[in-house]
Amino acid sequence: MTSDKEKGKNGGDGGNTDKRGFASMDEEKQREIASKGGKAAHEKGTAHEFDSEEAREAGRKGGETVSKDREHMADIGRKGGESVSKDKEHMSEIGRKGGKSSHGGDKDE
Repeated sequence: MTSDKEKGKNGGDGGNTDKRGFASMDEEKQREIASKGGKAAHEKGTAHEFDSEEAREAGRKGGETVSKDREHMADIGRKGGESVSKDKEHMSEIGRKGGKSSHGGDKDE
């Protein structure tokens, strides 16, 4: 028989107590519920609406958070480099400019 200590906080048989309620739902279900709540708040007139300064600050914070993930940023850069390098004409132009620059040519061409 399972002791009370082994059962965990939610009364289960030692199951995961980290995710209960809303947190235990799959992402799609959470989004659906959150969307309904947001729509209801807007209809009621109690929803928070960001002014441009708040939106700017939120974007800055989000950007800082994302850019801390070095692996993610490297992946973005790699994908960008792969995409650009598919444009042969563009890459040839870059090579020509680089060659002129490194041999004392006009840098503004």
